[in-house]
Amino acid sequence: MILLDRTLRHYGPEASDVRQRLRAYVRQAINGTWGADASPVLEDRTAEALLDEVGNGLVAMRPSDPVRTEMWRQAEVSYQNVVRRRWVLIEESEGTIPTPFLVMLVAWLVLIFASFGYRAPRNAVVATTLLVSAFLIAGSIYLILDMNVPFSGPIKISPAPLQRAEEQLRR
Repeated sequence: MILLDRTLRHYGPEASDVRQRLRAYVRQAINGTWGADASPVLEDRTAEALLDEVGNGLVAMRPSDPVRTEMWRQAEVSYQNVVRRRWVLIEESEGTIPTPFLVMLVAWLVLIFASFGYRAPRNAVVATTLLVSAFLIAGSIYLILDMNVPFSGPIKISPAPLQRAEEQLRR
């Protein structure tokens, strides 16, 4: 987005409307994903419409000389990259770990720990070790599942890179 903005800035004042639309998109993307009224990325139709307006503004621009034509092409490529990355984020924002895999993993771990407990001598050290191991594995599975959905839960993607991009777009 920063590269797109810089290309549009060098293009000239004719691109100021597109730059404003790009700033509005970034602001909406931040507020819609991490704001108080945050919704899943896929459901943020406002951000999608703003990004489409950026594309429509680029299509409406008519370069007048070869230098501006090259800048316009660079802006088009940058715009396509922004759209592509947005859709990658949308696809990755939902969990990708299949439930049957998770059920099989938990069943496998239950069987392993049950066999350890069945054959182990009954004393405090063995019981404590099995209990601590079970908690550590459960914690690891929880972290993996939490990181599987990057925009919700205690571990989230930080809005800092998008906020820095917004600061750059204001210049």
